[in-house]
Amino acid sequence: MSKFVSIEASKRAKAGKGAARATRRAGLVPAVIYGGKKEPALIALDPRIIIKGIQTSGWRSRVYQIKIADGGSERALIRDIQFHPVKDTPEHVDFLRLSAGQRVTVEVSVHVTGEDDAPGIKRGGVLNLVRHTVEVEADAEHIPEFFTVDLSKLDINDNVRWEDLEGTQHVTPVLQIPNFVIATIAAPTVESAGEEGEGAAEAGEA
Repeated sequence: MSKFVSIEASKRAKAGKGAARATRRAGLVPAVIYGGKKEPALIALDPRIIIKGIQTSGWRSRVYQIKIADGGSERALIRDIQFHPVKDTPEHVDFLRLSAGQRVTVEVSVHVTGEDDAPGIKRGGVLNLVRHTVEVEADAEHIPEFFTVDLSKLDINDNVRWEDLEGTQHVTPVLQIPNFVIATIAAPTVESAGEEGEGAAEAGEA
């Protein structure tokens, strides 16, 4: 079963721009829950719930259990957030309803561990996280919270590929490239020959 975050919401009686503006004047964010072969559910949320959620990584694959006052409960993913163009506050949220057995496409964040123990980084190598998220297909009951990259044994020029990730059970990557690269440890950067030449010329002039 996927982990989920439980939040509370209230029902909205009407759709439309006027009703949405009224919801915002009341200090709430209008939202809709759609999909799952059911009628869309119009709801209103405390904006602090959305702001807190998107300030932590992995919100695109986070499953929410939405408890609607006088309206039951829905399990859903955030699909889209519209923000105020000036204030950058949430203006509207789209949730995708999840049903048992349903397959969905989600972006799952990549978490890095073992960076301090990696031999390559200790020797001055530089971590290059090629993919901060990976888009996958998963069933609604097994949506990963995140994938984990273990760098603890990697040396310079080593890499981590899809098959090395932890937490990929029950999912299929959307990218059609066999065992694609997630992260590498690159060699330390060095000064270019031009910079070295300039330094030598300056030393000669001195």
